[in-house]
Amino acid sequence: MSDNAEPVVTHDPAHGRYEIALDGARVGLAAYVDAADQRIFYHTEIDDAYGGRGLAGTLVRAALTATRDEGRRIVPVCPYVKKWVGSHDDVADAVDPVTPEALAAVREVVR
Repeated sequence: MSDNAEPVVTHDPAHGRYEIALDGARVGLAAYVDAADQRIFYHTEIDDAYGGRGLAGTLVRAALTATRDEGRRIVPVCPYVKKWVGSHDDVADAVDPVTPEALAAVREVVR
């Protein structure tokens, strides 16, 4: 894979995730579960070989922006997503707090 490849973020709603790819190969994902009007992000990962390139930030920005643009609320259960929304105002108007109900929704899909 080229070090100059542009990352491409895609949405895979059938699997509840956004994916980021370089040169056509998936190198990371941001997993979520939808509950009512909320999209609850519970896990973000980037393959170790691609760490330090800012791919997690690119992925999360795209995923959260798309979520807000769909009219959904963002619930940042994932520690990376929580950190990201805390330091970026891009989607602050669409962020809801983590609640016991949101955590229960995540437990249903992570079993």
